[in-house]
Amino acid sequence: MKEIPVTDIRNAVKELSIKANRELGQDTLDAFARYKEKETSPVGRDILDQLIENARIAREEGIPMCQDTGLSVIFLDLGQEVHLTGDLSQAINDGVREGYQEGYLRKSTCHPFTRKNIGDNTPAIIHLRLVPGDKVHLWVVPKGGGSENMSRLAMLPPSKGLAGAKELVIQTVKDAGPNPCPPMIVGVGIGGNFEVAPLLAKRALLRQVGERHSDPELAAIEEELLEKINNLGWGPQGLGGRTTALDVHLEMMPCHIASFPVAVNIQCHANRHLEVTF
Repeated sequence: MKEIPVTDIRNAVKELSIKANRELGQDTLDAFARYKEKETSPVGRDILDQLIENARIAREEGIPMCQDTGLSVIFLDLGQEVHLTGDLSQAINDGVREGYQEGYLRKSTCHPFTRKNIGDNTPAIIHLRLVPGDKVHLWVVPKGGGSENMSRLAMLPPSKGLAGAKELVIQTVKDAGPNPCPPMIVGVGIGGNFEVAPLLAKRALLRQVGERHSDPELAAIEEELLEKINNLGWGPQGLGGRTTALDVHLEMMPCHIASFPVAVNIQCHANRHLEVTF
C-alpha cells in the first residue's frame, strides 16, 4: 500500500489553481492560431489575435487571463492501492483557499440566497473516482460562471435518438450566443442517468483540444457537431464569423431502457485545466 500525504494534494491544488488561471494550455493557443487562418471575418481574426495576446500577457506578467477565475472543480482518480494520510476534502479546500489568496484570484463562491461571498472560493466541487493502481491523478479545473450558465441537461425520450441529441447540442449553443465568450469548447455527455450525464460532459472538457474520441463513431459525431456549430455564425466573442467553437468532445455510457439523458457543458475560450499525477 503506497502512502501519499494529503499535504501533497493540498500543495498541488494550490499551485495548479494559480497556474491554470495564468497560463493557457498550448493546445488552446494552437487552436486559436489554427482557426485564425481559416476565419473569414476580419473582426473574428482580430479577436483571435487579441485572445492570443491576452494569453501572452497573462503568462508573462503572472496575472489571470480572465477576471472570472472560476469555481474550483477538482477531479481526482484515486488508485485503490493508495492510502492517503489525512483529510482529503480539507486538503483540497485548503489548497483552493491558499491558491486563490496568494495568487490574487477573484473569489466567486457565494450563498445561493443572500449572495454573500464566502470569501475564499471554497468549498471546491470534488469528483472522486476509484481506479486500479497505486497512483493519484488530479485535475484542477477553474470553471467560469458565464459558460457554465449556458449548459443544459435534458432527459429526452429514447425515441429522439441520436438526431435528437445532436439537435439539443446545436440548439444549446445557438441559444447561448455570445454569453459563454466564444470560441468555446463544447462537452457532451450521453447516457448514464440524471446526475451522470452532466459529469460525462464536464469530464469531456478535460481532453486536449483537437483530440478525437478513440471510438470512430463518436469521433465522427464530434466532427459533425463542430462543423454545424461553426456554421451558426456566432464567431469569436459572438461578433460574427466561423469560429464559434474550437472543439466538441463527446463521452457516452449505457443508460436505462426508458431514458435518454443528454448533457451539454460549455467551456469558454479561457479553457483552464491542469493535471498532475502522484
